[in-house]
Amino acid sequence: MSGRSRIAAIPRLSTVFPDAGALLMQVVSTGEEMRELHEGWRHHNEHVALVPTMGNLHEGHLSLVELARQHAERVVVTVFVNPTQFGEGEDYDEYPRTLKRDTQRLKKLDADVLFTPDQDTVYPFGIDKATLVSVPGLTRNFCGASRPGHFDGVTTVVARLFALVQPDVAVFGQKDYQQQLVIRHMTADLSLPIRIITAPTVREPDGLAMSSRNQYLGDAERSVAPQLHAALETIGVELQSGKRDFGALENEARETLQAAGFIPDYVAIRRAENLEPPDRDCDEIVVLAAAQLGKARLIDNIVVTI
Repeated sequence: MSGRSRIAAIPRLSTVFPDAGALLMQVVSTGEEMRELHEGWRHHNEHVALVPTMGNLHEGHLSLVELARQHAERVVVTVFVNPTQFGEGEDYDEYPRTLKRDTQRLKKLDADVLFTPDQDTVYPFGIDKATLVSVPGLTRNFCGASRPGHFDGVTTVVARLFALVQPDVAVFGQKDYQQQLVIRHMTADLSLPIRIITAPTVREPDGLAMSSRNQYLGDAERSVAPQLHAALETIGVELQSGKRDFGALENEARETLQAAGFIPDYVAIRRAENLEPPDRDCDEIVVLAAAQLGKARLIDNIVVTI
């Protein structure tokens, strides 16, 4: 549902930014402000789409905002660097926080609200006493195995953002394939009235999936990084040509990545709907990979119909 004609007929709750060319957008940081906006939208029978982010926005994030606008009259983008999804020794303190630049970028899109809650808003009893949301099964392998507790942090914060924003629709990117499956499971299992939409991965011209952590790559590493996607594409071609020795294809890709300078975490061929091992009759496959390249941990995937 586009809803653009309806939006034009209904006054928008908004803050006018100083530059004349800016779109109208609210920037709010408290749950009370978010609830007040939500009540106004509901009064006009408007639907709400949520795009949760940790900021440092790139074109991939912006594509999520554009897709969200196609499904709701109101679009809320959140920026919150969630401490509970970072493990010990990970880059929580170093994670790039670029709120001023993010705000300027969102002003140029048709977003209604930038919601920037602080930690007390998201975790009102503190992290140590926070109620946790955990999805077993889907989180046991791949990034869940490599980053213990990561997905518990993701589902916990997403559930809290859902409660604060109360969206009808939430948009996530395919690049984080396992994550969007986990969130779909959580949403269905808790009977939350929210439709989850997965947006295609946005790539650089050389195939590298856009990511906030790509800025950790040095020049030499950046030139190598697209080979992660290329390795997945090679597997996709082999699968479509009829090859079904999944283990051999995974091993070949790992060896290729290692020779290129990556430290592979995993390369896996799985059922697209549940990440279970495929059989020869499976018709939709996801090929997932994660690998360290210098300081950056890169993830990517492709979905293949065979």
